[in-house]
This record gives sequence, structure tokens and C-alpha cells, in this order.
Amino acid sequence: MGKLIVLTLSRVSRVYGGTVALDGVDIVVPENTYMSLLGASGSGKTTLLRLIAGFEEPDAGEISINGTRIDGKPPHLRDIGFVFQNFALFPHLSVAENVSFGLRHRAVSPMTNESEIQDRTQDALELVGLDGFGHRGVGAISGGQRQRVALARTLVCEPRIVLLDEPLGALDANLRSRMCDELRAIRERLGVSFLHVTGSETEALTMGDRVAVLANGRITQADAPETLFSAPETVEAARHLNAWNIFDSALCEAMPSAGEIAVRFDQMDVSAEGQAPQERPHLRAQYLTGEFNGPTALAFFRAADGSLLQVVDHLSQPRLPDLVEGQAYDLHFPLQAYRQFHGAA
Repeated sequence: MGKLIVLTLSRVSRVYGGTVALDGVDIVVPENTYMSLLGASGSGKTTLLRLIAGFEEPDAGEISINGTRIDGKPPHLRDIGFVFQNFALFPHLSVAENVSFGLRHRAVSPMTNESEIQDRTQDALELVGLDGFGHRGVGAISGGQRQRVALARTLVCEPRIVLLDEPLGALDANLRSRMCDELRAIRERLGVSFLHVTGSETEALTMGDRVAVLANGRITQADAPETLFSAPETVEAARHLNAWNIFDSALCEAMPSAGEIAVRFDQMDVSAEGQAPQERPHLRAQYLTGEFNGPTALAFFRAADGSLLQVVDHLSQPRLPDLVEGQAYDLHFPLQAYRQFHGAA
């Protein structure tokens, strides 16, 4: 039996002046799911969250929670939690006062029982790993701790879905990695759905049970992260994953004309010029430079039509020859490795 749907967006559009930010977006977020929404800067990711939360209204389309339309309702009546990128904490309040603020001041059924407020606040702080921090000022704790306070303030009100607007963007790399694990664990303990917006393909694939790609104002693909990474359905999805070379098949020898194709960085091999296996599709390209990334290294090439191609080498099992800048090489790949797109932009 499939999961119930918590959030549904149907044909949602938003236009600013003459600029189309969202163009008929369709998306569903099932119950008890961590959904990542991946998009480039300016793709409309934050606009989409603001429409769901009620900070803005769509020009067309419908937004529903558990089958009930919420577009047109004010934000405080939508039962949605929102964690802002900058955390949006009250600097003059303590950690505990920030967390309890929503309980005391919500528009519907504000809590007045001090004992119950303290119990709920303590439970929320324990949930995010901040037991014992309630008395501190928010200016006296770290960035990662402030993010947890913002999350606790949202979760204490028990929303039906939590929206996270690039919640890890303000954190350093090591802290981002730790918070990825903690966010997933917190969500699983609560059983509430999260919709996490990010411009990082690594973050989206790591966090999401499902990943939706937003491009050109539409959801171009929504799938399990493994499916999206290994089998992007559109050229836009492939580009957003930052793991696929996209180029014209006419550049290749030993390959039927297929229009625009994509081959993953780690599925391309490199041989000396003229030495590619003849049964494999291959193309000539000039080696530009390399980039060392610890366990992997990237090699950058320029094809005859100007396309930039990348080949990844895993240093535990190196497979690339010694490369000389400015020299031409043959790039080749198994015939089954490429993906073909029709009508791609």
C-alpha cells in the first residue's frame, strides 16, 4: 500500500512582472518522507516554498495539505513549519524563549499553561540535541546550534510538514555533513515530512528519500536519489546533477547519430590519440587541466565543438594515463553508458 500524500501542488504558477518564476509546477510530498528540491540559483526554489508557506500567493494553480486547499489562507492557518536560511531567531530571547515563542503566541489556541510550555520546549530541545542549552542567549551559541534552535522552534508546534530553505547554507563544510545526518535522524524519529530546498546536488541526493529537480519553472524529474543519479530523464536533470557530460553525438565515431546525449563523468575513459577501442563510441578532445579532490581527481577536456567534458578518476583504482596539458586524447565509453534526450533545450 502506497503512502498517503501530505502536500500537493497542482499547476502552480508565479510571475513577477514579465518574468515567469514558476510555470505550472506539479509536485507531491508523501507522508513520512524527506523530499529534496534541487535547483540552480534563480530557479524559483525559494518562491515555491514561500507559496506553500503562504508568504506569497500563486497566480494560478492549487496547493493542498492532506487534500484540503490552503492557497488563499494566511500563513498561521496552514499548519506548516518553516526553517529559514538565516534561522530568523530573536536575538534578545534565550534559546528556550525562542523555542517556546510559537507556543505562546500562535494565532490559534496559544498555550498558557506554563508547565506544559516548559515540558514541550524541553522535549523539543532534547530532540535536536540541545538539552541544557535553554538558558543561553542565541548570540552565545554556534551556527550549528542556532540552526537546531530554529528547527526546535518549528517542531515544537507539531506542523504537518516542515519546509527548509537551504538550511545548511550558512554552515561550514564539516558542520553541514554532521547536520545532514542529524536532520535525517530527527525527521525519522518524528515521522513528519520535510521539504528541503537546496542548490547542492550532493546535499539533495544525500538527504532525500526522493529528489525533485526544478528547472525552467517546472519540476523536470522527481525520483529516488539512486534513480535520478543513474537515469536522469531530461537534459535539465542531468545538468543539475553535475555528474554527466552533455554533448552532441555527432562528435563521436563508432556511434549512430542520436542528437544530444549524456555520459557520466565516471563512465568515460581516456586513451592516447588514435588508440580508443574501435568498438566503443569515441571522440577527440584536448586535455586542459586536472583538479585534485582527495579520493578523486577530475580531468577537464575541450571537444572540437567547444564542449567542456570531465572525466573522474578514483585514486584507489586509477585508470587514466598520464595527461599532458594541450595534448589531444581519445575519450571513449561503453555503448550502453550513454543516455539520449529528445527535444532538449
